[in-house]
Amino acid sequence: MVRIAIDAMGGDHAPSLIVQGAVEAALEWPELQIKLVGDTAQIEKHLGAKKPSNIEIIHADDVIGPDDEPVKAVRRKKSSSMVMAGQLVREGHAEAMLSAGNTGALMTTGLLVVGRMEGMERPALVTMLPTMDDVGCLALDLGANMDAKPEHLLQYAIMGSIYRSKMNGMEKPRVGLLNVGTEAMKGNELTKAAYELMDSAPINFIGNVEARDVLLRNCDVLICDGFAGNIMLKAMEGTAGTLFKAIRDVFSSSLLTKLAAALVLPRMRQLRGKMDYKEHGGAPLLGVNGLVVKCHGSSDVKAVKNAVRQAKLAIESNLISSIAAEISRK
Repeated sequence: MVRIAIDAMGGDHAPSLIVQGAVEAALEWPELQIKLVGDTAQIEKHLGAKKPSNIEIIHADDVIGPDDEPVKAVRRKKSSSMVMAGQLVREGHAEAMLSAGNTGALMTTGLLVVGRMEGMERPALVTMLPTMDDVGCLALDLGANMDAKPEHLLQYAIMGSIYRSKMNGMEKPRVGLLNVGTEAMKGNELTKAAYELMDSAPINFIGNVEARDVLLRNCDVLICDGFAGNIMLKAMEGTAGTLFKAIRDVFSSSLLTKLAAALVLPRMRQLRGKMDYKEHGGAPLLGVNGLVVKCHGSSDVKAVKNAVRQAKLAIESNLISSIAAEISRK
């Protein structure tokens, strides 16, 4: 049985939508055992009378809030829902934990509570970026570490390659290094040194790639440090949001454009779906001794269910053990 711990109290819509998402996942995949960690009374209120038999409630007295300082919160709030979910993974009572709560606190929980893999220097936050061909581009690191060494980027490349192989069935995923140009000697000292390491590594390294082509899937795995990666991700999110608002304003400007909107609405919904975080589950923190998944802070029922599906697939495909085995050899 696949066991997944969910921080029921983390996120903008906790615990109601988190619990509802967990219920939908439990009904969809009865082979799962879902452990909802949080305030029992609040969780039971949203579960209702028909609690699926494969959902277990584990009481937690405390909650890590969005404004809490991550390291202090994890160390002081041992009885919080997030930390207790991490403890379940560390002690072998769950294979994965999910949370839509404080991102910094979840990264700290992964490092201090779940613990790093042997040989892993810096875990990485991973996200599947949407691409126009619907295949997606796996990007890491997107914010777990603001600073990185060339050796860290090499480890990210190895983890990303294993992820695409195990999760997406790609035999030789193309690994690209985010840079300001495609020439081999472009970039800063970090990217130049990382290029040399990746070029001689047992991965399908295709060289430097530019951010402007990522949505056209110029690579299958995109490697970057957390600072550049987080800026790129937020720029993409902001651009997508602004673009859809501008299109909506244009189509609502007159009766004629409103009639035109009725004709293209189905296509526009498909396009918006490509950019919707709810479709892609969560962002795993790879490099720790268990699966830690960061869900979007405003995750709804659909997003939670998809994050559970993502965790289920990762566990069943032995993603974490495969990464650990490869990293320990380096």
